[in-house]
Amino acid sequence: MLNGKKIIVVLPAYNAEKTLEQTYNEIPFDIVDEVILVNDASRDNTVGEAERLGIKHIITHSNNRGYGGNQKSCYNKALALDGDIVIMLHPDYQYTPKLITAMCSIIANNVYPVVFASRILGKGALKGGMPMYKFIANRLLTFTQNILMNQKLSEYHTGYRVFSKEVLTKVNYEANSDDFVFDNQMIAQIFDAGFEIGEVTCPTKYFDDASSINLKRSIEYGLGVLSVSFGYFFKRLGLYNHAIYQHKQ
Repeated sequence: MLNGKKIIVVLPAYNAEKTLEQTYNEIPFDIVDEVILVNDASRDNTVGEAERLGIKHIITHSNNRGYGGNQKSCYNKALALDGDIVIMLHPDYQYTPKLITAMCSIIANNVYPVVFASRILGKGALKGGMPMYKFIANRLLTFTQNILMNQKLSEYHTGYRVFSKEVLTKVNYEANSDDFVFDNQMIAQIFDAGFEIGEVTCPTKYFDDASSINLKRSIEYGLGVLSVSFGYFFKRLGLYNHAIYQHKQ
């Protein structure tokens, strides 16, 4: 706990057997109260490895629900366990869990209700091996999104995020896609609900066992991101609305 707030790490896992131990061992258990792993129909021994490590809360999808569908299960379980601060951490060891304490302290001290770990602040992305085409696409998309959404985030595409309970109980993430565009729909929901997002600098690692999507899926993701951003822009003008913006009661 920090400042009396219960802290839960959620691990959206797909074929994470080889990297789960490294990720898990760096989690700061001096402040983290619970760990939840959601296994999205992995084809390897992710569940067996999670059990060996002693992870108590393991959810397995019988069919692959996708990255967004995995996160929905993660957040639903975290709220069911009364988490006050919820960290979404990829178990592929692309992001260091050593930033959890710093990111959680920002929320625990009521500075921001949401915190992203940015690979773009500083030189973490290219230094960590991000492919140049992904870096360029990240910068172009982020530039466009900041204009359309009237924000100034350094990146919209990090998979390392921390949320307060207040945010997760207000935004209707269940209405979002089950695919990768879920992340950007959630950002639009967060801003639409009037919340702000803080950022911290984060190193990253690209290697064979780290999760990644191929070029075709990357293009589909980019188009989906633009669709969300334009939708948010037109909503701000009063010309468009969508079910994702119907906040929880």
